[in-house]
Parts: sequence; C-alpha cells; structure tokens
Amino acid sequence: MTAATHAVYERYHACWAARDPERIAAMHTTDSVFHLHSGLPPARGREEIRAAAAANFAQVPDLDFELVSLNVGDGFWAVRFVMTGTSPHGDPFRIDLADVVLVRDGLVAEKHSYVDGVAMRAALRPAAAVS
Repeated sequence: MTAATHAVYERYHACWAARDPERIAAMHTTDSVFHLHSGLPPARGREEIRAAAAANFAQVPDLDFELVSLNVGDGFWAVRFVMTGTSPHGDPFRIDLADVVLVRDGLVAEKHSYVDGVAMRAALRPAAAVS
C-alpha cells in the first residue's frame, strides 16, 4: 500500500507542478477537503478545490515547491516544502510549507497545508502596505 500511496503522491505533485487546477481537482475524492490553514475556510468538493487551486495560481503564477522531506505511509503522506514564487508586487518569496494528506481509493481525501503565516502575509501584502 505504501508504494501505491507514493504513486498517488507522484501523480498529485505533478498536477501542482503543472499548475493545473482541473487535474488537481480530479485527483480528489468527490467529498474531499483541501484546507490551507491560513485563516481561510477549507475548500470542500472538487469544484471548490479547483477554484482554490486556480486562485492560488492566479495570485502567484510561478508558484513552485522545493521538496525538503517526504514521509509516505499506508494511506497518507506528510511532506515538507519550501514554497517559492513571485509576489503580486514583484518580489520573490520562500515560505515553509507542510502538507498532511490522507488518501482513499487512490485519490486525495483530505489535504491540510500548513504555512508560515507571518512569511506568507509579508510576501503577499501589497507593496504600499510594507513599512
């Protein structure tokens, strides 16, 4: 099962690397939850997950993920990344990110993403707000 879960991770990460909201949503169960723990409510179901992914890529078109560590188990993975990109006001950023993902029947059932909230707010706030 761990090998099967690792294969799901590889396919899912490829969807994010391709910045493809349709493929990302298709890899989720119909009742899946994607929660970016940053103060926003979770996205529930494929359509909300697709919209959340699309909004992320609209805000940061060059969003990318540098792998720090990956632990795969029976029906889950936990991964640490450094999330990189260019802020809406043109500054590059590097933000720590950890994902805990639960897998069911070869699809993502839950994705919980934990970010360095202070770094994320600083990177994404408008340039005029930076003092």
